[in-house]
Amino acid sequence: MSGVQVEFQGVSFVERGLPPRVEDLDLSIEAGEIVVLLGRSGSGKTTTLRLVNAILLPSRGEVRVAGKATTAWNPVELRRRTGYVIQEGGLFPHFDVARNVALMPTLLGWATERIADRVREMLRLVGLDPDRFATRYPAELSGGERQRVGVARALAADPPLVLMDEPFGALDPPTREEIRSEFRALVRDLGKTIVFVTHDLREALSLGDRIALLERSRLAFLGGARELMESGAPEARAFVRTLGGSEK
Repeated sequence: MSGVQVEFQGVSFVERGLPPRVEDLDLSIEAGEIVVLLGRSGSGKTTTLRLVNAILLPSRGEVRVAGKATTAWNPVELRRRTGYVIQEGGLFPHFDVARNVALMPTLLGWATERIADRVREMLRLVGLDPDRFATRYPAELSGGERQRVGVARALAADPPLVLMDEPFGALDPPTREEIRSEFRALVRDLGKTIVFVTHDLREALSLGDRIALLERSRLAFLGGARELMESGAPEARAFVRTLGGSEK
């Protein structure tokens, strides 16, 4: 399934008595595009991500997925059309790998044989031998293997939209670079719309078609990797200078 457009139209998210977590955000993500939400801790990245699949609803403005406001979507339907990946894959520890990957196709009512075929297909896609890994449990996997399973699970039901919240942040730098390279090669061929959160500049530069730099809950910069590195915007210069290349 090809990607869908995601639009933020004058979006703010404010909790009563607290400063805005996202403020006056205008951002259009095209179908099949990879947009990285880059910024320091507390800049509004994860809040922005959670507004996409209606975990959070905007205080002002409108978030639209495939041309429809998130407030108009059935939230269960929206989330079933959205893959979600977090650190360590967010796997269920009491499910084996096959059952973790099969979760969304099972909820969607796919036939048993189709699910089994899809699990094997997805594990091969992320570089895991189904005969070796399908019956293992998350505790028996390395961090990199768990992350691969998390990506396989997010893609299993062929969603048009995939949200990724610091998915490689818990990995050691060599494994992180390996998984990042594999992921970059994988998603370029899939045509999914991907919104990817990170605080790591190198990750943003290597993965994003465009980078949305968030600073103090606002969009400070939007553009490609070269544009970010050459930007004269004070927020972009400051981020590149202070956190450029961080692998923490």
